[in-house]
Amino acid sequence: METSGKIKWKVEGMSCANCALTVNKYIEKQGGSEVKVNFATGEVSFVAIDQTMTDKVAKGISGLGYTVENNGVSAHDHHGHSHTSGKGFLKTTMSKFWFCLPFTLLLMLHMIPALRDSWLMQPWVQFALCLPVYIVGMMHFGVSAVRSLRNGMPNMDVLITLGSTAAFVYSLYGTLTHQHDYIFYETAAAVITLVFLGNYIEQIAVNSTQKQLQELAKSQVVMANMLTYDENHEEHIFPVENKNLRTGDLILIKSGEQVPADCKILWGDISVSEAIITGESVPVTKHSKDKLIGGSVIVDGAAKAQVTAVGDETVLSGIINMVKEAQGEKPPVQKMADKISAVFIPIVIGIAVLTLIVNWIILKDFTPSLMRAIAVLVIACPCAMGLATPAAIAVGLGRAARNGILFRNATSLENFKDIQQVVFDKTGTLTTGNFSIAGHEILDHSFNEEEFKRTIYSLEKYSNHPMAKTLSTAWKTNNEIKWQKIEEVKGKGMKALDKNGNEYWAGSHNVAQSLTTDESHNVYVTKNGKLIGTIDLKDELRAEAKDVVNYFHTKNIKTVLLSGDRQAKAEQIAKELGIDEVVAEKTPEEKLRFISERTAQAPTAMVGDGINDAPALAKATIGISMSDASQIAIQSAPVVLMNHGLKNLPMALGLGKHTYKTINENLFWAFSYNIIAIPVAALGFLTPMFGALVMAFSDVVLAINSSRLLVKKVV
Repeated sequence: METSGKIKWKVEGMSCANCALTVNKYIEKQGGSEVKVNFATGEVSFVAIDQTMTDKVAKGISGLGYTVENNGVSAHDHHGHSHTSGKGFLKTTMSKFWFCLPFTLLLMLHMIPALRDSWLMQPWVQFALCLPVYIVGMMHFGVSAVRSLRNGMPNMDVLITLGSTAAFVYSLYGTLTHQHDYIFYETAAAVITLVFLGNYIEQIAVNSTQKQLQELAKSQVVMANMLTYDENHEEHIFPVENKNLRTGDLILIKSGEQVPADCKILWGDISVSEAIITGESVPVTKHSKDKLIGGSVIVDGAAKAQVTAVGDETVLSGIINMVKEAQGEKPPVQKMADKISAVFIPIVIGIAVLTLIVNWIILKDFTPSLMRAIAVLVIACPCAMGLATPAAIAVGLGRAARNGILFRNATSLENFKDIQQVVFDKTGTLTTGNFSIAGHEILDHSFNEEEFKRTIYSLEKYSNHPMAKTLSTAWKTNNEIKWQKIEEVKGKGMKALDKNGNEYWAGSHNVAQSLTTDESHNVYVTKNGKLIGTIDLKDELRAEAKDVVNYFHTKNIKTVLLSGDRQAKAEQIAKELGIDEVVAEKTPEEKLRFISERTAQAPTAMVGDGINDAPALAKATIGISMSDASQIAIQSAPVVLMNHGLKNLPMALGLGKHTYKTINENLFWAFSYNIIAIPVAALGFLTPMFGALVMAFSDVVLAINSSRLLVKKVV
């Protein structure tokens, strides 16, 4: 079990939004921070102060009636827990509902006039039919209610237990004293059965979304650069999928790439971000013989490494966890509903007691007064308030995922509603990032064509920049230069030392500023401070870029092009696409500063894909990364567009706005339902049975309203 810091557990047995709320409140009460509870997957994460607190929380969650599992080890013995959704008889909400339904239907037969006097209506027969339902109900709701009260955190099950127990005990009293007017066994049974139905529908709505996420996660593959050597000891690099790697394979990992599997560095000094595993954003330096964790990201440098352990879990879990955590997150709008839910149960119990007393005084008849009090208990539905947000977010995230949009947190889904400007990076975002060589010039005649290309290949093969990839593919040679040292300098390019101490650079005009004023080329190559050649590349615009920019204009959202490229080049692209503002020739630091200033002025979305965009993406109100971006950009951005998905950007914006709208509709329904239903029940216009039906229906309304997000036109 972890000691302190970020704790991640699997908690079995949370069957509804209300369960998740109870667990969440309990952890916060014990001093846990950054609490995320996802009842759909059973995942719970929080930051703990120390081991004592961790143990206390594990014990407390067990006390609430859930099973804490960590690394497959159960934190407590599982004593016939009520909410469990495992396999076996009466373990799932569905099986409990189907078990109770036939008994409840038989109890309801007295509603048919012809059967009113049949033997089925005998009090003891009614008692026998109701008892199994009541026992199953109490094993589920009763156990949970007692535990929640013991922990000082009453949940919705308290209301269900009080309502059904009052009806059952009162009916039993009527049976024993032969007062047949007092018999309401069908009320007790119907309340339990209908609430099971509500919980079951809630689970269906959420599980369908989970399935889509898992399928999506399985489809994600990380490519690895595998190294092989021929009989002449020449090195060859070819791409393979990480799932095809085997222990002992040699791989090359470049700056910006994700480590495809657990491995050990053989050569190279690198800086690694292990944020996906440790949550720690500060990169750590690794040297030869150090271990790399699959799923971490190379921030700087390149390394050759040997695979020490395989399995797609490390990398894939990053993407799955991203969306699962987003589902467990609460956007600001939900926090208000949670505060109300916290005081909701005691208030409802108070209203029910008041209803009983006032009605008894006015009607001078205990039976109808009790029925009204039970109706108040049963019809009150904190569940609707608890479900309002998770239901909409689960569906919104699910539809987004199916359309190739991954949200890392629920807040970014909600934040889309306020976005006033969108800042685009150029290369790989508005352009395809697929360059072709337009021409090159050799300025130092001691270099022939072959030597020049060999130098470029040897430098650029270690870079992950789209231009570098184009050059190293086009000018590939087996006779590469073996460098003594090579590094990628952000905002500049590749720098290398050969065995004789000669210093080579290949990069932007920054590397040749003092050597030439001609800024019209893409790549400048120097040797020992002397310009030896230039290369021109051309990049094509993405087909969908213009439509996306136009879409933002129709929504009155300002568009900005932010690029490290030359002003003239950036302006030409902005003109072609109709972008409002151009900010060019910016280093990563300047990009970060620009985004900080803009975000302070108005909510800003940033779309980027490069290593140099990562800090800016993290700083924007919403950072949006392309999936074919460097992994560090993906992990810095709360939103990831899969499969070259610039075309999905309008859908991401539309889904964000509509999900927020759906959450508001759900909360409005949940609140108004309770405000209207409770007085109606207190005044005797609803029987408890009908109350239970209406309560189950309130969850169904929310599930249906949220499900509309799956088909609603959002763009």
